[in-house]
Amino acid sequence: MIVVGTCGFGRSRARTFRDVQAVEVQETFYRPVEPGRARAWRAFAPPEFVFAVQASQFVTHEASSPTYRSLRRSITPEDAPKYGAFQDTARVLEGWEATRAVVEALRAVAVVFQTPASFGPTQAHVAAVYRFFGSIETAAIKAWEPRGPWPGHLIAKACEDLGLVHAVDPFAGEPATYGLAYFRLHGSPPGPAKVRHTYTDADLSKLRATCEEYDDAYAMFDNMTMHDDSVRFRSLLSGERADGAR
Repeated sequence: MIVVGTCGFGRSRARTFRDVQAVEVQETFYRPVEPGRARAWRAFAPPEFVFAVQASQFVTHEASSPTYRSLRRSITPEDAPKYGAFQDTARVLEGWEATRAVVEALRAVAVVFQTPASFGPTQAHVAAVYRFFGSIETAAIKAWEPRGPWPGHLIAKACEDLGLVHAVDPFAGEPATYGLAYFRLHGSPPGPAKVRHTYTDADLSKLRATCEEYDDAYAMFDNMTMHDDSVRFRSLLSGERADGAR
């Protein structure tokens, strides 16, 4: 099974629900989302539509991250060190509980934890990963996308020990886990434009071949043309052109 979707809504919700199979909700990363809003999205979507959720930055990113600029709250200097890096703090727990509530409201299949490049494989960070994932419970797939310089063997061991799926851009590297793949397609390195890169037919054919190596794969586009690229990829998988012709 290959599930095709977008990281965020690339078009209106109505068009997204019509054209693609899945959405990874991104708003949950930047700020807490009321579960009632999430239940409304679930009710509006087709029954078979797949949701994933990106975990709160409170869990993964320190308060010094530029991603906090869009947060609608003030963080005091005293409170700032308590955010991110999977720490054992009330702020990290707040982020997880807010994420988990949306995961449950959407009946999401996956929750994605993206850690920044600054979160490297130090002894303290490895211990934090084990403590955090060993302490949470969810029926959703737990996908971890480390952006830092983590060696493959460390990722593989942590994922095996903790029941995680290694989320990765398949054009940038190979997953350290097997069976189920969660691909986040950031637009690079197929093209130097990075997120502005529109995937070519050759790129999409390569992606199909990669996805077919796994029992199940989620192909989640995260570039500026993600909606159109996901539609084209679905057409490629079904053997049809985007206009519906064979």
